[in-house]
Amino acid sequence: MTKKELKEFLDQKAALYNNTDFISTDPIQIPHQFSLKEDIEIASFLTASIAWGNRKSIITNAKKLMLLLDESPHDFIMNHEDSDLDKMQSFVHRTFNGLDLITFIKGLKHIYSNHAGLEGIFNKYQEKDSLQFAIHKLKEHIFEIEHLPRTQKHVSDPLKNSAAKRINMFLRWMVRPNNTGVDFGLWQHISTSKLSMPLDVHTGNIGRKLGLLTRKQNDAKALKELDQALRKFDPQDPVKYDFALFGLGAFEKF
Repeated sequence: MTKKELKEFLDQKAALYNNTDFISTDPIQIPHQFSLKEDIEIASFLTASIAWGNRKSIITNAKKLMLLLDESPHDFIMNHEDSDLDKMQSFVHRTFNGLDLITFIKGLKHIYSNHAGLEGIFNKYQEKDSLQFAIHKLKEHIFEIEHLPRTQKHVSDPLKNSAAKRINMFLRWMVRPNNTGVDFGLWQHISTSKLSMPLDVHTGNIGRKLGLLTRKQNDAKALKELDQALRKFDPQDPVKYDFALFGLGAFEKF
C-alpha cells in the first residue's frame, strides 16, 4: 500500500470500530456506568490499571472493584475510614492484589486532596507535544504516601522506557472528544495531538505488519516510533488509530 492508501485504510478501520458497539466488548464500559466527572476519572484510572490479560477477566474484576467502592468511586476515595479498606484485601487481578488496591485508594485520595486531582497533574506537567513526562510525575505523586515497594510496578514510568500502555489508554479515554460516544472528552485543556498510543500486543503487531513500527520490543522507544508514524496521518488526533490497529488485531486477526 502507498502511504495515501494506508491512511485511507486506517481511517476506514478507525471509523468502523470507534462507535458505541465497541463499548460492550471493552473495559471502557466500566466508567460509562458513571456520570460524575470524578467518578468517571477514578473508575477509568482503576480499570485501566488492571487492564492486562484476558479482556473478560479485566471487565469482571473491574466490576468487582466498583462494588468494593460502593459504586461511588470518588466519594469512597475521599471519605473512606480505615475500617472500610478491610474488604479490599479480597481483591485480586493477576499480580494486582488487595494491598495494591488499598495503596491506590490512598494515593488517589492524596492526589485529589493535594494535587488538584488526576486532571490537575496532567494539566500541570503536560509538555508541548507529549504527556509522557506527566505520566512519570503522576507515578511520583501517587507514591508520595507510605506504600509497599511492590505496588510501584503497577504504575508504569515512560522515563524508565515503559510504553505505559494502560495509562496511555486512560488518557485516550479522558482527552479524546465524546463525538462518537466512546471516549469521554472530559479534559479539555489537553490537546488530542499530545496523546500516545496504548501500545500492546495487538497494536504493536499490527503496527509492524503495516510497516509503521520496526522496533521489536513494546517499550517507550517503540511507542515514540509508532506515535511519529501515526501523527503523519493525523497530527491532531493520532490516537484515533488505536481503534484501527486494535480492531485489526483483536477482532479481525489481521
